[in-house]
Amino acid sequence: MATAGHDTFHTQRILTSGRYSHTFFSLKALPEDVGNVAHLPFSIKVLLENLLRCEDGHSVSSGDIEALASWGESRGREQREIAYRPARVLMQDFTGVPAVVDLAAMRDAVAALGGDPRKVNPLSPVDLVIDHSVMVDDYGHEDSLAKNMALEFERNAERYAFLRWGQSAFDGFRVVPPGTGICHQVNCEYLSKVVWTAPNPAGPPFAYPDTVVGTDSHTTMVNGMAVLGWGVGGIEAEAAMLGQPFSMLIPEVVGVRLSGNLREGVTATDAVLTVTEMLRAKGVVGKFVEFYGPGLDQLDVPDRLTIANMAPEYGATCGFFPIDAATLRYMAFTGREPVTLALVEAYAKEQGLFRTSDSPDPVFTETLSLDLASVRPSLAGPRRPQDRLDLADGRKSFLDALPDLRPGATVEGKVPLSDGRGPIGHGDVVIAAITSCTNTSNPGVMVAAGLLAKNAVAKGLVTKPWVKTSLAPGSQVVTDYLRAAGLQEPLDRLGFTLAGYGCTTCIGNSGPLDEPITRAVEDNALVVAAVLSGNRNFEGRISPHVKANYLASPPLVVAYALAGTMLIDLTREPLGEGADGVPIMLADLWPSSQDIAAAVASSISAESFRTRYADVFTGPLSWQSIPVATGQTYAWDEGSTYIKKPPYFEGMSQKAPAQPRDIIGARLLAVLGDSVTTDHISPAGNIKPASPAGQYLIKRGVAVVDFNSYGARRGHDDVMTRGTFANVRLKNLMAPGTEGGYTRYKGEGDAIFIFDAAQMYKAEDIPLVIVAGKEYGTGSSRDWAAKGTALLGVKAVIAESFERIHRSNLIGMGVLPLQFKAEERLTLEGNEIFDIHGISAGLKPRQMLSLTIHRQGGKDQTVEVVSRIDTGDEAESYRQGGILRGVVRGLASE
Repeated sequence: MATAGHDTFHTQRILTSGRYSHTFFSLKALPEDVGNVAHLPFSIKVLLENLLRCEDGHSVSSGDIEALASWGESRGREQREIAYRPARVLMQDFTGVPAVVDLAAMRDAVAALGGDPRKVNPLSPVDLVIDHSVMVDDYGHEDSLAKNMALEFERNAERYAFLRWGQSAFDGFRVVPPGTGICHQVNCEYLSKVVWTAPNPAGPPFAYPDTVVGTDSHTTMVNGMAVLGWGVGGIEAEAAMLGQPFSMLIPEVVGVRLSGNLREGVTATDAVLTVTEMLRAKGVVGKFVEFYGPGLDQLDVPDRLTIANMAPEYGATCGFFPIDAATLRYMAFTGREPVTLALVEAYAKEQGLFRTSDSPDPVFTETLSLDLASVRPSLAGPRRPQDRLDLADGRKSFLDALPDLRPGATVEGKVPLSDGRGPIGHGDVVIAAITSCTNTSNPGVMVAAGLLAKNAVAKGLVTKPWVKTSLAPGSQVVTDYLRAAGLQEPLDRLGFTLAGYGCTTCIGNSGPLDEPITRAVEDNALVVAAVLSGNRNFEGRISPHVKANYLASPPLVVAYALAGTMLIDLTREPLGEGADGVPIMLADLWPSSQDIAAAVASSISAESFRTRYADVFTGPLSWQSIPVATGQTYAWDEGSTYIKKPPYFEGMSQKAPAQPRDIIGARLLAVLGDSVTTDHISPAGNIKPASPAGQYLIKRGVAVVDFNSYGARRGHDDVMTRGTFANVRLKNLMAPGTEGGYTRYKGEGDAIFIFDAAQMYKAEDIPLVIVAGKEYGTGSSRDWAAKGTALLGVKAVIAESFERIHRSNLIGMGVLPLQFKAEERLTLEGNEIFDIHGISAGLKPRQMLSLTIHRQGGKDQTVEVVSRIDTGDEAESYRQGGILRGVVRGLASE
């Protein structure tokens, strides 16, 4: 959103680039007594420009500008709140569908309060990329793409019709149809401009840094091309679309100094796994990370995108790379027009946003260093992306994890498969997926995978028959250059045929394993493995049948498909024997850097990007033929099990609510340990027939074969609420000996489904609380982790620490996040009653509240907890009963 505010410091200027002029707010024009802007981190300069342009005396004051301009003195340690307005919003369809559902419901709510529903309309540009719905049902065949897309459209007809309505009903809302690519890669290759422009009624159009918030946590990828962006919950994204500023604390910025160059045989994937391990150990949650130093001169943008993508995995809000010559090369490489490049270069240099090898290092809150030459071939797993290990330790890693994954198990012995494909046992790889997001935007690692496949085929190696292989690029351009380089054919020969353009295995859309393998795993409790080139490998995420999941570069995915097992040291043991009986080592297949560079240079052109993106919003005929509903408000279908009007606005009035009351007489719904992720909380993956969601669908007449996934049904609150806390790997300490969505009602009796218990509490009007350990809510920016929590009747979550996005989403849904003091440890039986005092007096940021725990036998305990409502805007959202209710009241009163 471009706004010209008060301009207290008189920084508005005109920039002329070639034949064009633009209005901009000059960082250099700030008076020196306001702050030493020249030495600020580049990411802070972007925020500062945002405040200069949006100064309105209310949400952004001159004092805010002065505080940010003097960042070099406080280094971000001053707890000051600022209002940030991103240029645009990016969505994927899993998170985008419920956001559009909410917007449609908001139109109804505004109309019900006497307002104009057309005011519920994006004020910032919004792009939604449909990329999360394709599943790898078919694999290894020439027509796998066509079959998977046909199933995708069949399963998601209602959702896609709804999105087509939204595309026509809302202004400034564009939809990239299915089969195009993943949102992050489309964002980098096409949507992002690095310097954004917008109309200016009073003069030449505005020019300002391209900034974005997205409903996918890996929106951070675009920071690799100097576009400041990060993931937010769908709730926050909706508010941003409607012109509400994004409330945030002035961030600390951790500088990571890069030096040296990656060694031969080391990939950008290895580098990001190393960075993730290093920064997780350091602790950068809630902070910006910015990369600097001479090593930047050795990293082209595709490598930077790989590193920036995994900022959520290393815990940072973003991992920012400044604009430099590599940024301009990438923009030209991806087909941006010369006039765009000229504006980016002129604007960045004028604003002090352009880095060269001679640029002085910015000041940072603190710094770390990484010599790229020290990076070694790596994996991460078997459960978390920060658990990096050397490639040589792959076997040891699995053996070390096996006793925990299945106590008492050994790797001795194999189980025959019913179809004769060979016996399998613990540690065998049953999924090998080159999946989009982190790596398929990087031609270097994709070409390396193709070259390794070509070398393997030439030596007579084949993929092990029990491995489910798939290739799901994030862009159609990947197909163009793999074919042009002659590399798709050998990938096909090894089973890595094109399965879809979208986020597949990394989010659990890996599709079913073949029945003989499923049966062998289930009947024998086998701990089998997946190797994927994604960014997430949390428990239960990839496949319900796979407990050990490893992240790896695309060429290593191919290597493990050939090996078929984790019980191998790929650096010392052969992958197999060639056609001549000679053992083949990984080193015999690994392509040289020169070979990779030559293949990239000969097979990719800017014209390919221009051609592929020329009609990016048109989509295939199956998309174009979907009937489009009309009308400013949506005609809800009561019979739908995909799209339903949510209950968030029921019973609300235009009158502002009173202060929230203290929470008295609350019961425990769950007691959870450390590192409970949004994958554990939010409904995801397959819907089991015996689950509350499955039983609901069956009662609605939906056949089990048509259940689809939770992700596809995110527009229906009845399905999603029943699936909240239902992850098959969730361990609720209130129900010992169980795994999945179980609890005990009032801490007594047999274990029952969490949803069923919540309904019993609701019937008695008993509020609920959840107690958790460290890093609660780590993972994807899944708004349903907060929405489902709220709809279950949870009023507060009390944890040792929170992940940034989930904490914010809880507040956005009217759920109070509370944090124990560092030294606090509770022993709970599950039958306790909780009182939380201090809320009704009016919450202030980071306020101390009193938590009283009533135990059986009369032994009460009172402890202090910190309200993790961090800003004044968050306090107001909580008072309103959630951010969406506050927006509706505001729009209805205009």
